[in-house]
Amino acid sequence: MKITEDVILGVDKPVLFSGPCAVESFDICMEIGTKVKEWAELYGFSYVFKASFDKANRTSSGSFRSIGMDKSLEVLQRVGKALNVPLVTDIHESYQAAEVAEVVDVLQIPAFLCRQTDLLLAAGNTGKAVKIKRGQFMAPEDMQYAVTKVRSTGNDNVCLTERGFSLGYHNLVVDMRGLPIMRQFAPVVFDITHSVQQPGGQGGTSGGQREFAPILARAAAATGIDGFFIETHPEPAKALSDGPNLIPLHRMGDFLEMLHEAWKLGRKYQDFQVL
Repeated sequence: MKITEDVILGVDKPVLFSGPCAVESFDICMEIGTKVKEWAELYGFSYVFKASFDKANRTSSGSFRSIGMDKSLEVLQRVGKALNVPLVTDIHESYQAAEVAEVVDVLQIPAFLCRQTDLLLAAGNTGKAVKIKRGQFMAPEDMQYAVTKVRSTGNDNVCLTERGFSLGYHNLVVDMRGLPIMRQFAPVVFDITHSVQQPGGQGGTSGGQREFAPILARAAAATGIDGFFIETHPEPAKALSDGPNLIPLHRMGDFLEMLHEAWKLGRKYQDFQVL
């Protein structure tokens, strides 16, 4: 999947999609983006800045959603230009695709919406790269149909993202077999952050177990996939969304160093078989 001339999934360099969960302010986005870009370059990742312009799937209607679509997109555009990096954000409605595509380089389809045909077609029709999260209820092999929907628009710039299966209430589990299965259909990204999320686990908000993030990250990297999705914040406890599963910003450099080492080993042995 080609994001820009220099950022391509499925080649010799992993792509890092990283930033805060949501657009909180220009200053927070710049603080995070500046640091993560520096570490990404140091440790061998191509970097795409991520922040959601709207959190339309919060557990509670009283939770923070957005500072507003126009203001959020303006912040994203300013950050992209200031840091000279591509951008990714989520869309939840078909009508959002064209307007958001004027600002960002990658349109992300949330996991709960990965079967929404009109949304996938609208994203594909923009000509921008499309990043589809696998629904917690979807078998890995069934994600080929979501890919096919986007490609039916003539847009081949599509990838899939793993973020865990629902396992009972308030818990997710990652089946690493799903990564090579989905990689048959498109490049694959592993969402480290939401794989340790506990949806609705704190009553009206989601919980998380960030202590397991390094373990799952290394395991996914060892399969030789194409990229990683990590949300981070300088003060996770004060983040306006998904705080319990965000990586503290001051630990991101060490995290990325570890992750790239695991990825290199995974790429070395990705074709090893025992059949």
